[in-house]
Amino acid sequence: MSGNGGWANPAPAGLVALGIACFVFYAVLSGTVDHSCIPLMGIWLLGGFVVQFTVAVIELKEGSTTGGNVFLFFSAFFMLVGGLEFILKYFAAVNGWAMDAHIDGWAWMVLWLTLILWTPAYLKQSPLVMSLIVLILDIGVFFVAFMDIGWLSHSYGPIAANFLLAGGLLAIYLAAAIILNTAFGRAVLPLPGPILK
Repeated sequence: MSGNGGWANPAPAGLVALGIACFVFYAVLSGTVDHSCIPLMGIWLLGGFVVQFTVAVIELKEGSTTGGNVFLFFSAFFMLVGGLEFILKYFAAVNGWAMDAHIDGWAWMVLWLTLILWTPAYLKQSPLVMSLIVLILDIGVFFVAFMDIGWLSHSYGPIAANFLLAGGLLAIYLAAAIILNTAFGRAVLPLPGPILK
């Protein structure tokens, strides 16, 4: 118990959830694991939904328009919808249910465009590391969207995987920096300021 009576910064938990999502997507897209893992991946993403939705509500309550809204749409679409879809797609494949999954690419396209258009807000308001995470995700989500819609071959999966892994590693670093810097009351792990002034 901190005893300070106020809300603490929930972003580190949301960043850990992002890191998990990035790592499991890396593992699948790089071919490190086979597709039999898909239901387990879905369950991990559902866990991420709980965390990121909670973070979004707290951040929005605290007035963080950019972070709160991004955590909210990440929680809904990347985590909840993604998790449920992976479980559904697994059972569809096992049972021979036909479905046109290209619809996912169209939805991912909206998420990618939104992330791209909101990136300048991160460059203006967030530490350098968070800006780098968003820029890296801009690229990773592009590849996922364009592969899912069928405009890029799935041979681009390893490229998307590497960007997502980098984003996940930076998310873990940023979460640790926020926790450690807050606990010690000083910069234990450096967090340079925003790119844009």
